[in-house]
Amino acid sequence: MFKIYGIKNCNSMKKAFDALQAKGIDYQFHDYKKQGIDAETLEIWLKEIGADKVLNKKGTTWRKLTADEQAHASSSEQNLIETLIAQPSLIKRPVLQTPQGFIIGFDETTYQNLSA
Repeated sequence: MFKIYGIKNCNSMKKAFDALQAKGIDYQFHDYKKQGIDAETLEIWLKEIGADKVLNKKGTTWRKLTADEQAHASSSEQNLIETLIAQPSLIKRPVLQTPQGFIIGFDETTYQNLSA
């Protein structure tokens, strides 16, 4: 079973939902806004995917942080995890967990090549 993490009202998420449905792929949706995100999941992502791909530094949420807050989040894995739990909008969307691993962000070709 696929699991997709993100925020329901995000354009990238909508594209991902549409692509999964078009392929007939069943998935479970984890909404950060309603369900939050736990430290254990973030630890796995940071280990397997890397902080540079998990943390969305291009988004408005990152840009709204003060320089001190950005420095704090970037100073250690633990600080980054705490920041992502407090502000899950900083996580790049979507995060798709497949039986083969993780796909970060929406890429139409990548999603077209998925199989259930």
